[in-house]
Amino acid sequence: MRPMALSSVPTDPVILVEGLGKHFGDVKAVDGVDLQVPAGTILGLLGPNGAGKTTIIRMLTTILRPDMGHASVLGIDIAENPQGVRERIGLAGQYAAVDENLTGRENLRMVCSLTHLPKSIIKSRSDELLERFNLMHAADRPVRTYSGGMRRRLDLGAALVHKPPVLFLDEPTTGLDPQSRNDLWQVIQELVDDGTTVLLTTQYLEEADRLADNISVIDGGKKIAEGTAAELKATLGATIVEVTFSDPQLAERGKVLGERVGSTEVDPDGRTVRVNVPDSGKSVLQLVRLLDADNVTPDALAVREPTLDDVFLALTGHVAEADKDAVDAQAENDPTGRGNRRRKGPA
Repeated sequence: MRPMALSSVPTDPVILVEGLGKHFGDVKAVDGVDLQVPAGTILGLLGPNGAGKTTIIRMLTTILRPDMGHASVLGIDIAENPQGVRERIGLAGQYAAVDENLTGRENLRMVCSLTHLPKSIIKSRSDELLERFNLMHAADRPVRTYSGGMRRRLDLGAALVHKPPVLFLDEPTTGLDPQSRNDLWQVIQELVDDGTTVLLTTQYLEEADRLADNISVIDGGKKIAEGTAAELKATLGATIVEVTFSDPQLAERGKVLGERVGSTEVDPDGRTVRVNVPDSGKSVLQLVRLLDADNVTPDALAVREPTLDDVFLALTGHVAEADKDAVDAQAENDPTGRGNRRRKGPA
């Protein structure tokens, strides 16, 4: 975690959310969520697709109007003064919202114009962002020739043309290759080191672990847990030992033995036992000795760190879904937010 000087911490959080809610018909997409984000930090909203993360972002960036509760950004109420909020924030969505037929330079200059930057600084600001995001070599190429990582960097650059102090990132690395993801993580960390406050949504515990100072876990429109990445993983134990058996009867015996080492649960297949242990050395050896002493031979044994699915299984009783459910799909197609994957400044 980045150390934060006491002098940089304001009395009031930069982003304050109290009892925020949004309904789509009878579906509660967001149901009474509270959040606080201090200046110069990253809050990660962690949750599966359909949890309500994007709906929260859309409300905080004034694309959707809340049905309940209230929220402020830099002390500005999102419902009472949405224009004031837009002028002070940047937003980059799940998909790079850039014009593929324009060059990278043309995209940035267009956004500079839309955010009403003085004409005298549009060229220099565009060039500054192209340099910062390592895109100068491709500045005059059509964006359709860019890789996914290059498009995301350009999209993030566009969100920063007016130097907003607050940045909202909605699953910015989804679909990127590992190198592009690492590059974008580095850029985000540099922005926060320079004083930007960030609210980031993600499905990836690794991403939240790497970037977020604090994490709020969202599921079914509610905040179900919060803490640092280390604190969330600690709820499962430091390590997970997965032991697979040839039949469910052996798995049940393995579960009983595993309970001597740590908390255990059996997968729905009835053959795989997960044992959550506080360490990956002594506990694993103890488990292997217990199995051997009872003549219980597993087909396979794997040791790994907790994942997002493990956290969600422990917190909610179900794993994170791979596909969006109807809630976020409805939010995505809501007429209020059509065509508004990103809003940057006073457009």
